[in-house]
Amino acid sequence: MKRILSILILVSIGIIAGLQAADLQVGDQAPDFSLKASDGRTYKLSDFKGKRAVVIAWYPKAFTSGCTIECKSLAEKGDLISKYDVAFFMASVDTVEQARAFGDEHGAKFPLLSDPDKKVADAYGTLRDYGGSIGIVSQRWTFYIGKDGKILAIDKAVKPATSAEDVAAKLAELKVQMK
Repeated sequence: MKRILSILILVSIGIIAGLQAADLQVGDQAPDFSLKASDGRTYKLSDFKGKRAVVIAWYPKAFTSGCTIECKSLAEKGDLISKYDVAFFMASVDTVEQARAFGDEHGAKFPLLSDPDKKVADAYGTLRDYGGSIGIVSQRWTFYIGKDGKILAIDKAVKPATSAEDVAAKLAELKVQMK
C-alpha cells in the first residue's frame, strides 16, 4: 500500500510539474506546432516563419462566459486586426468539432486551433487546472510572434470584452507591418 501511495505521489508531482513546464519569455523562440483548425486546415507555426507575424489567443473553453465574450469581440471587431499583416488564431484544448461550433456560433472569420492532447498548450505554458467540470485547460493568454518566430509579447491579462481592440493596439505598439 505504501508503494502504491508513493507511486501516486510521484505521478502527481510529475503532472503538476508538467503543467508548469514552459516559462516562455519575450525574445524566446516560440514553440512550433501543427494543429487542426475550425476551418478544416492544419496550421504550422513554421509555415509563417519569414513571412508573417502570428497572434495566438489562447482561451480556456468554448461556450463558457468569458470565452464567448472574447470570441464575440474578436469576431465583431476583427477588422481592426485584419489591417495588419498577421496570421490570427484563437486556440484551446477543445476538440476541433467544439472549436468549429464555437467559431460558427459567434461568426469568427479566423481559424480556431484545436489542441485536445494539450501538448502545444503545455509547450506554451498555458495549462492550468481549474478543477471541477472545467478541469485542465488553457489560461487566457495571447502570444505575439514575430516573422522570425520569436515571441514579441505575451499578454497574461487579457480582457475578453476589449480583446480585438487590445490586440490591434498591441500590434501597433509592436510596429507589426500593416497590409
